[in-house]
Amino acid sequence: MRYGILADIVVFAHLLWILFLIAGAYWGKKHRQVMLVQGAGLVFAAASQMFGWYCPLTYLEVWLRKKQAAAQDYPGSFLAHYAEKLVYIDISPASIFVLTLALVGVNVWIYRRAFGKTGNSER
Repeated sequence: MRYGILADIVVFAHLLWILFLIAGAYWGKKHRQVMLVQGAGLVFAAASQMFGWYCPLTYLEVWLRKKQAAAQDYPGSFLAHYAEKLVYIDISPASIFVLTLALVGVNVWIYRRAFGKTGNSER
């Protein structure tokens, strides 16, 4: 059972990470350190889409699920089932790549407005 719980925690962490990549620029406008973490995450997300890599959290979750299945535990929680549907959304890889590039573009635009032209890097 502990592997299932750990796998569920990984799924929720993965979902939170995705939400941070989507909306983190609003926090990152005020905190340069957040911008750097979110920017690095976006670069990794774009590279992983470009080269067909999987997120390390996906590998961890799969490993935990295999351990869970070997222990013959309950296959997963109700909430994790729906979180997995959000994390591992069923759309084409090309669509995910286009959405990732659009997200990177929006974030670049937000950060350029916040830090670029006005020199407000000390916010």
